[in-house]
Amino acid sequence: MNALDRMADTLAREGLSTSQDAPLAKKTWWRVGGPADLWVEAGDRRGLARVMSLAHEEGVPVFVLGNASNLLVSDKGIRGVVVRLVGELAGAAQVDRTLTLGGGARLVQLLKRAEREGWTGLEMLAGIPGTVGGAVVMNAGTRLGELSDALIDVDLVLADGEHGTATVDDLHMSYRHSELPEGAVVAAARVRLSDEDPAEAFAHVREHLEYRARTQPVDVPTCGSTFRNPEGNTAGRLIESCGLKGTRIGGAQVSEKHANFLVNTGGATATELRDLIDHVRATVAERTGVLLRPEVVLAGEW
Repeated sequence: MNALDRMADTLAREGLSTSQDAPLAKKTWWRVGGPADLWVEAGDRRGLARVMSLAHEEGVPVFVLGNASNLLVSDKGIRGVVVRLVGELAGAAQVDRTLTLGGGARLVQLLKRAEREGWTGLEMLAGIPGTVGGAVVMNAGTRLGELSDALIDVDLVLADGEHGTATVDDLHMSYRHSELPEGAVVAAARVRLSDEDPAEAFAHVREHLEYRARTQPVDVPTCGSTFRNPEGNTAGRLIESCGLKGTRIGGAQVSEKHANFLVNTGGATATELRDLIDHVRATVAERTGVLLRPEVVLAGEW
């Protein structure tokens, strides 16, 4: 019995949902990618800590898969353990003017609940199809702001399974960037609610979502913005200026609607999408002198 078999057996006996050689493509927004060696769903901090400590003891890598909305999984898949946070690790609770959000909470559902409950202060996350944990890692945001505007602190499960915490200052957050301890997983995040009128706040959200629907491809498999905006410009504007809209490699295409979106037109592979990313970067660098930085995260064995 190898390390992954031992982990699968132990975690299943302890009540966690596990699956070996688990397909991932249908779990990703680009609908591409190979399998996970071991898929595990952790529903509370204790379960997550157990996964992390076992993996640490066995020397097995751990990858946390949120909503996979900003992720390109290799055609060969992801080696080691792939974890998804569910149950209480995907919930939300209010105490006074503070929300505690599970790292696995999905932002789209969170914003819908925020509107029902009259929670304001999370409008900057509107339209982002990710999770709270991913939003912390990337300091996710839109034209309405960034998560760091509202974040207070985070609860972490460290690489060895121990508990950790970090304040927003500890994370040194900047544009699409934060600094977590290596291998740490965001179990929960605390955010500060604002005093803005809910009707006014969610009017801004609806306006923002309508703008996204008009300007971005929302009806095809895509991972949103592929590249980070360089200072003083936008990635989409630079890509379009190089005549790259509509450029294809296999089933992967630069969107005709928004040049910073790469789409799967049907049957694309992860390799084709990565090749298109590399082609766009090289072309923009050659013609404009700007080397675009990917916002999309590459995962797995390349």
